[in-house]
Amino acid sequence: MAPRFSLRCLGLVFVAFARSAAASPAPSHPSTDNIIPPHDEGCVHLPIIHSTNVNHFSTKRGVQLQLANRSDVAYYAQLSIGTPPQPVYVQLDTGSFELWVNPDCSRVSGGDAVFCERAGRYDSQKSSTVESLGTSKTLRYGIGEANVSYVTDTITLAGSTTALRDVQFGVASQSMDTFSGILGIGYGSGIATRYLNFVDQLAAQNATKVKAYTLALGSKDEQEGVIVFGGVDTSKFSGSLTRLPIIPAQSSPDKVPRFWVDMESITISPPGYPQRTYQNTKMPVFLDSGSTMTLLPPNITRAIAEDFGVKGPDANGFFRIDCALTKVNGTVDFAFNGLTVKVPYKELIREVPGVKPACFLGITPSETFTLLGDTFLRSAYAVFDFENNAIWMTQAANCGSTPAALNTANDIQTLVGVCGTTLSAVSGSTSALPGFESGSPGTTVNGTQRFSAGSVVSPSGLGLLWALCVSIATMARVLV
Repeated sequence: MAPRFSLRCLGLVFVAFARSAAASPAPSHPSTDNIIPPHDEGCVHLPIIHSTNVNHFSTKRGVQLQLANRSDVAYYAQLSIGTPPQPVYVQLDTGSFELWVNPDCSRVSGGDAVFCERAGRYDSQKSSTVESLGTSKTLRYGIGEANVSYVTDTITLAGSTTALRDVQFGVASQSMDTFSGILGIGYGSGIATRYLNFVDQLAAQNATKVKAYTLALGSKDEQEGVIVFGGVDTSKFSGSLTRLPIIPAQSSPDKVPRFWVDMESITISPPGYPQRTYQNTKMPVFLDSGSTMTLLPPNITRAIAEDFGVKGPDANGFFRIDCALTKVNGTVDFAFNGLTVKVPYKELIREVPGVKPACFLGITPSETFTLLGDTFLRSAYAVFDFENNAIWMTQAANCGSTPAALNTANDIQTLVGVCGTTLSAVSGSTSALPGFESGSPGTTVNGTQRFSAGSVVSPSGLGLLWALCVSIATMARVLV
């Protein structure tokens, strides 16, 4: 049966900011010029504003920045806070739970500081609807922290007439190593917070009928994406969605209620050569839009880096690779139960523009977390279903913009995307190895050759990337 839709949906456009810094003074608030009004009653879908758009954020092109700066490829939503509304950009973060604003821009440097100043600030003294709650807290993240005092105020979404009243959020009095506020869109009241968070309020104030949202970051080339609260956009994927149960907090690696799901395997698919599946890649991972990079265990990260021609990390812990690989039509494939999301090399590689452009593998080693960040999520279309504690996912595509609301969470399983994709999600069972078993290089299982994550595979034996596009000499030059 076809899903039932209504016109009640809230589509919130998020902003994919590429690396941009300027010597010119920053405006007091982000520009809202050229904003397109809603297409349909009850739906909001606005164009993405890229940070290199000189009409919004800069009067000059950027200068080269260090990879340590993180504002270059994060994703943001514009909220209008207070009465009258004050526009503020906040980073969309599926890995946290609370909303806060006003980072201390003096505690960051370079491009992060420039962006921080341009993201807008909320002045509670200029709002007639603010109420102080008299409580405070320190919010800590994988990188950075913020000391916040809690208030309630009215929040509207950019381009929407819907106003959420008395929404609780934090106003930072001090922060460290943060370049923007954060909109945590993880679990809320009674699970991860003691109050109704932003997602809770959307449902509680009848702004959405279903407690769910869909995330489509969009590819690097598209530089656009959308998050739809309470609805979906079938023009952002093809085929049906696959249900992945969210691992309960008590069974998850960190015992925190995040969007943990079971991953079956990781495979590299170079053009013209056999696929190679890495050993020990069956593991829990959580989906985190607040992380620019994907984090995997060190031995797996090193194995993937070696297949991109890199023997070891640089002084900052990143794996620098040849930028020519962004033009190679290969993928790194992340398999789940009934689904494989194919991530093109270009999307997995972090590109840092400048006088001498640099490229880095979009995966970093971590002993603590296994998470799939933006370098994975750009290639996936995901529905975060709070009502059924599930992630519905497939390969991302883009053939237009048709956000529509869901009447019930059960509608999700009947959805069919209208796009045709070049890189289609692969449905059906995977042939991943059970558990965290070990194996020797060259093991063949179910017809697929597998390599241990700890093994070294030579360029000639792998027959892989650099043989197609760069010479050994070029690769050596990159590593210098």
